[in-house]
Amino acid sequence: MKKWADSPVVDLILGLLHHTGGAVAGRPGAGPAIALSLVLVAIVCALTGLCYAELASMIPIAGSAYTYTYATMGELIAWIIGWDLILEYAFSNMSVSVGFAAHIVDLLDWLGLHLSPKWLSPAYLPLGLQDLAGNTIYAPGWHFGFDIPAFLVVLILTVILVRGIRESARTNNIMVLIKIAAILLFVSFGASFIHPSNYHPFSPNGWTGVLAGGSIIFFTYIGFDSVSTASEECRNPRRDVPIGILATLIICTLLYVGVAVVLTGIVPWRSVAGDAAPVVNALRRVSLLPGGHRLHFVRLAVLLGALVGMVSSILVFQLGQARVWFSMSRDRLLPDVFSRVHPRYRTPAFATWIAGFLVAIPSGLFDVGTFAEMSNIGTLFAFVLVSAGVVVLRLKDPKRPRGFRVPFGPLIPILSVFFCILLMAGLPAKTWLRFFIWLAIGLVIYILYSRKRSEFYKYPQQ
Repeated sequence: MKKWADSPVVDLILGLLHHTGGAVAGRPGAGPAIALSLVLVAIVCALTGLCYAELASMIPIAGSAYTYTYATMGELIAWIIGWDLILEYAFSNMSVSVGFAAHIVDLLDWLGLHLSPKWLSPAYLPLGLQDLAGNTIYAPGWHFGFDIPAFLVVLILTVILVRGIRESARTNNIMVLIKIAAILLFVSFGASFIHPSNYHPFSPNGWTGVLAGGSIIFFTYIGFDSVSTASEECRNPRRDVPIGILATLIICTLLYVGVAVVLTGIVPWRSVAGDAAPVVNALRRVSLLPGGHRLHFVRLAVLLGALVGMVSSILVFQLGQARVWFSMSRDRLLPDVFSRVHPRYRTPAFATWIAGFLVAIPSGLFDVGTFAEMSNIGTLFAFVLVSAGVVVLRLKDPKRPRGFRVPFGPLIPILSVFFCILLMAGLPAKTWLRFFIWLAIGLVIYILYSRKRSEFYKYPQQ
């Protein structure tokens, strides 16, 4: 039996309420019902996205959740959000970097190149590492090694960011189209290899599994809230913002559900549990079966599409992380060095380099699951604060101009808070413990350092 730290918090609470001592069976898998988890997460994101839109419309500049809370709810809440965003951006990029490395390994395999797994996999593997035949390469736990591709991709992109990069709408649209094409290619070709027996049982762990699956798969929706930051640019924000948020989530959910249904249909779901590159590795398995040879080049196309998507994600989140550090330093909550710009490239070089090494080194050491859990709990906590902030500001500052107002009064923000906490409860107890430690460190830094540097700090009279 796995220790209690690996079990979802909601299982432990229910176990204690029913006097069973708490569930200690570890994190349950959703199985093929991961498709339902995706729909659940989309609903939660829709509720939160509307709250983000109202908060963003209350100030005249575009920015992150840190910017909004600093302008509307004060310095302490802004510090908590900013410290939380550093966690979210850092761990999400660590997770994507490990996934990128796993896809590089698959690309090398497609090219017929087989290098030592010692330098192509994280040093910590909680589920171990097996080959396609199920033979154990590394037992669960630590081993001597380092994920070099994950480390290098972050450092290379950090150099690019330090030298300066201008994101164009055209380039971004091309990357989005490549990612969508890769998804549609997988769904259309993979559908003919579905074995209905893989769907039984559809939900092996019931509602607990669906909730735990949603808590982990939530990672795929991170970044959707950027739609809400464009509210000031809309001609009719009351109409355009909800349409933009809901349309984005509906399209993403349809694509994600399609991938989940096909993936769990072509291979047993347990064979891709904990896999940093589940889609391409599933294609690899199926392509070795009779009749699967036509998936050989499909696998390559999906691989390249996934790599393009991950590079763009790492770039965006590393840029966002450096901007949060820059903003907090500009507000005197972090040392001034974080807001210094490079004399030639005019970028926050120091903040970008620190963010790069902060992400690159752990990416070579830990697995994708650990990173995704930490990123998710940080994001969900930020969503809770933003949603609660909408209700608080409705009460404290009801006359403040709002380009967009969440409909149905406080109902949607309250539902958003409830469902975000519910998804947080689906994460393992050890993730909560790590998150509380992170918050405690942040509060100590704020009380002992940042608060005294703030422009709002009142020095005691002599």
